[in-house]
Amino acid sequence: MIKRIVILLVLLMLAFIFVNLAASYSEQTSLSALGHYYVEQGPSELGAANLVTAVVVTYRGLDTLGEVTVLFISAAGVGLLLRRTRRKDDHEDLEQGDRAEETAIARKPASEIVETATELLLPMVILFGIYVFLNGHLSPGGGFQGGAIIASGTMFLLLALPESHISRLMIAITESLSGFSYVVIGVLGVILAGGFLDNRIIGLGTYGHLFSAGAIPLIYVFVGLKVGFELSAVLDRFRKEDSGPL
Repeated sequence: MIKRIVILLVLLMLAFIFVNLAASYSEQTSLSALGHYYVEQGPSELGAANLVTAVVVTYRGLDTLGEVTVLFISAAGVGLLLRRTRRKDDHEDLEQGDRAEETAIARKPASEIVETATELLLPMVILFGIYVFLNGHLSPGGGFQGGAIIASGTMFLLLALPESHISRLMIAITESLSGFSYVVIGVLGVILAGGFLDNRIIGLGTYGHLFSAGAIPLIYVFVGLKVGFELSAVLDRFRKEDSGPL
């Protein structure tokens, strides 16, 4: 009874908070002073046609570093949790003497149409993901979006070809090097330019061209690879856990 009362009180408090927020909400029809600065000075200072990119990657680079760190911790937590669960299950099987009697569960193969579509579309999906994070400073997109597209290609592969093998060593090395390179560029921004992840450590180039906006395209390459390979690692770990003890 007490537990239900506590839950009810918590729900009433949350409802009161959200009602106050909704009642006091007022739509802003003009930019703030900081927003005006981003709009007016962003293209000339950073050379990025995509203003969102300029804000996320440079002006608020530490926030982006925090987001990448959260993604890494999430991927590491998934791997640790699944590994501990598998070890516990294996230990219980050995104690009960059931390990010798385990039989492999045969996976139902995908149809020929699905396999053929995967072979044709997978390179296009990965290429599109690369395109998205390479052009993040020119058009909507960026490292997180491109990395998520690459990871969706990995999921497509695992669903259509469940017996396919993904090298965890390659994933770990690429993800680690990408994260390390991202931090190195950020530190170089502090040393050579005006702050962490300052893209002016490289010439801004010609506005609106592919090779422009300084180091932003390079930053997005590392972010896209890190996000794509981390999400792919999570998908692969879930696939291995679902297939049972190896």
